[in-house]
Amino acid sequence: MSQPHLNSTKAWLVYGFAIVAYISAISQRTSFGVAGIEATERFHASAQILATFSVVQLVVYAGAQVPVGLLLDKFGPRILITCGALLMAAGQAFLAISVNVPMGLIGRVMVGMGDAMVFVSVLKLLPLWFSGSKIPVLTQLTGTFGQLGQLISIFPFHMMLLNAGWSTSFSVMSGFAFATFITTIAFVRNGNGWAGPSHGTHSSRSRIAQALKQPGTRLGFWTHFTTAFMINTFMMTWGYPFLVEGQGLDSALASGMMSIFVVVAVVLGPVLGALTARRAEHRSNYALGIIGLMLAMWAVVLCWPGQAPLWVLIVLMISVAAGGPASVIGFDFARTFNPPRVLGTATGLVNTGGFIGAFITIYVIGFILDMLNKANGSSGVLYNLGSFRIALSFQFVMAALGITFMLIERRKARRYLAEQ
Repeated sequence: MSQPHLNSTKAWLVYGFAIVAYISAISQRTSFGVAGIEATERFHASAQILATFSVVQLVVYAGAQVPVGLLLDKFGPRILITCGALLMAAGQAFLAISVNVPMGLIGRVMVGMGDAMVFVSVLKLLPLWFSGSKIPVLTQLTGTFGQLGQLISIFPFHMMLLNAGWSTSFSVMSGFAFATFITTIAFVRNGNGWAGPSHGTHSSRSRIAQALKQPGTRLGFWTHFTTAFMINTFMMTWGYPFLVEGQGLDSALASGMMSIFVVVAVVLGPVLGALTARRAEHRSNYALGIIGLMLAMWAVVLCWPGQAPLWVLIVLMISVAAGGPASVIGFDFARTFNPPRVLGTATGLVNTGGFIGAFITIYVIGFILDMLNKANGSSGVLYNLGSFRIALSFQFVMAALGITFMLIERRKARRYLAEQ
């Protein structure tokens, strides 16, 4: 049956405005990360309390994925993107007027909940508006374009924060989110392939069970878990202290090097998308290869006698950054193994992988650093190269866990396909 709306001009228009909403979501998510000094002064808070903002963001985002997936299958991507944009606008507006930690945390919770609704909703739009051969590439491009939001928070937002102040800069970010709320209402549609709200007998529990029953969903989860936890750990918490306190880099250089993650996403994302579309049978091999590269570079840096040369650190960051595009392969497993009625739920389940892995890793690394500091009688420096070498080695434990389950679920997925 012909579907003339697929790959049409209208399809690209819908996708374009959905991408703008996702770019906004990434900028809202990362905006607080460049406001640490200003937040310390505004909230009169310690570093430990400020770290809570990152943890709350991570927990809210990961915890919301399954409920969001269920709502996505029931109400469709347009409503979810619209609600997400409105929540982020409200959260940033509340943060703009916040004067203490509880108020600030409420604002970040609202931003986290809104952010959680956008990415999986954009992915749900793709099969409604594009043919199958284009979807893997567009899935990668979605993640790639989203990284532009990080550049917004690193550069224009940060400059505005320094020159115009807290309330003005966060109010502008709220306005950006509200603008995408308007454009989503005006231009984003679910498409002719959307069957409308689901009023069937399938309960939320049964949809989760149906999605988890598919080996592709489980393979997607562990693929996302293993490829994404290292990049999230690096970017959200331990990368900057490791580069500055452990490797002795200038703080400005360390911050500037974070842009490597955006560059790698822009370059590698479309390449992996094309490879996934053309050689779908090798998707897991691409992910495992990138995981192997990340682990190899971490081994080199952590075993390097003394501080590693700058070029070695750059190669490390390139390899870790590759985990971002590689993690998107997990969503392709969910897409190809699940029927449309549970695709949102399956995508949400997959998307929890890298964030659950990162939350565990971030916490355990911090715990190890504290234990090492106490073992030294709290007389040494908390962040030092020797302690980082031990603490960051926990990533190998998490990677071994993820790889093991990837191989187990890949075998089950291949057996499932052979029986069809």
